Amino acid sequence: MNNPTIQDIKARYHIVGRDEKLERALDTALQVARTDLSVLIQGESGVGKEIIPRIIHDQSPRKRGRYIAINCGSIPEGTIDSELFGHERGSYTGAIDEREGYFGAADGGTLFLDEVGELPMTTQARLLRVLETGEYIRVGSDQPRKTDVRIVAATNVDIPSAIREGRFREDLYYRLCTINIKMPPLRERGIDSVLLFKMFAMDTAQQYRIPEPIRLNAEAEQVVMTYKWPGNIRQLKNIVQNLSIMERGVQITPAILERYGIVAGQGESHSLRRISGRGSEGGMHDYENEIKWLMGAVLQLRKEVEALKATYHMGSHERHAPLQIEDHSYQPAVQEYTQSEPDTPVETTEPQHIVIQTSTPGPQRTDYDDAYEVTIDDSLNLEEMERRNIILALQKTHNRRKAAAQLLGISERTLFRKIKDYGIEE
Repeated sequence: MNNPTIQDIKARYHIVGRDEKLERALDTALQVARTDLSVLIQGESGVGKEIIPRIIHDQSPRKRGRYIAINCGSIPEGTIDSELFGHERGSYTGAIDEREGYFGAADGGTLFLDEVGELPMTTQARLLRVLETGEYIRVGSDQPRKTDVRIVAATNVDIPSAIREGRFREDLYYRLCTINIKMPPLRERGIDSVLLFKMFAMDTAQQYRIPEPIRLNAEAEQVVMTYKWPGNIRQLKNIVQNLSIMERGVQITPAILERYGIVAGQGESHSLRRISGRGSEGGMHDYENEIKWLMGAVLQLRKEVEALKATYHMGSHERHAPLQIEDHSYQPAVQEYTQSEPDTPVETTEPQHIVIQTSTPGPQRTDYDDAYEVTIDDSLNLEEMERRNIILALQKTHNRRKAAAQLLGISERTLFRKIKDYGIEE
C-alpha cells in the first residue's frame, strides 16, 4: 500500500467509524509515520489508542524492524529499568545473566510505551536521555549504549495535572509530545457507537455460532448513541457479548438495555474503578459526589446482606450466599476491536489477560464466585473503604495482583503502592 487513504487504513485494521475526530487522528498517524518524530497518544481508557502506534510503525520506513509494545503500568517499579534498558550480570540480586532490554531489542524499530504516565520519576529521567541523545545505560553498567528506536507513547493520565503535582517531568512531556494525537471517547462519536454495536454483534454471533446476531430497534439505537460509555469501546464490546448470549434471538429494546445498566444520557461508572481516585478522563473527580455514591452503596449493601441473611437463615445457623452486585457500566475486555498485521513481528510484555466478569442476568458463573461474608460499617471513611475494597479484590482473585488491579480499575504499580501504604498483608 503505497499511499493509503483513511478508508484503506480502516479496512486494513478493521476500524469502524465515521467520526471526524477519529478520522483526524488516523490522518495524523499517516502523516507522521513517514518521519521519526516522537508521538504521544492521549485518550481515555478503552478508546483504542493502541491501534495508532501500529499504523505508524506499519506505514513507516521502520516497518521491517521490530515493533515492541510495553504496558508501563504492569511492570513493577523495582524492575522496570531493567526491563526497558537491560542490566549487567550481578547488578542486583537475581541478575544471574545479562539482559538486553527493550531499547536494545527494538533497535531499528518502534517501541510503544503504553501507560507512560505510570513511569517512576527515575525511569522518566532515563527515558528523557534516550530521547535527547539516543543513548542509554544498562542497570549496573557505566557504559552508554546507542539505540535507534522510534518512540510512540500513550496515556490516559492528565499529564498537565501530573506535572503540577510533581508526578511527571515537564521536559519529558514536551519531548514525547512532538506530535500529539487525541483519540475521542465513544460518547463523542455519535452514530459510531451503533455501527460498532452491529459489528460486535456479528462477530459474536459468528464466534459462538449464534444463528442471527442481535439487533437494536430504533429507540434502542438512540439509547446507545446518547449513553456516555465510561468504559468506551471495551465496555460496548462486553455489553454486546453479554446481550448476544443472554438475549439471543431477541430484538434489543431500551428496556432490555436498562437491565444491563445502559440508560440514555447516563453512564457514570459505579465500579470499583472510581475508588482509585481517578475519573473516567484520567483526572481527579468530584469527591463530594464520590462520597455520596459510597454512602449509598454502603446502605444498599446492608440491605442486600440483611435480605440474604433472612432468606438463608436455617435454625440457629446462618448461611451467607455469594453477594454479587450488578454493575454493567464497565468491564475489562480481553482484546480490542482492531487486529495486528500478520507480516510484522509483534511482542508485548503484558501477561495473558484474565477475564473478570461482573454478574449478568441468568445462571452465569465468574472466575471468582467464592462466597464472602460482607459486614458493613457506617463509620468507614473514603480511605477505609478503599482499603477494604483492595482487600476484597485480593481475596476474590486469590492474591493475584494483576487480576486484582484489573478488578479495581487501577494499574498494578498503583495497587502495589496502595498495598504498602495501607499495610495490607497478602
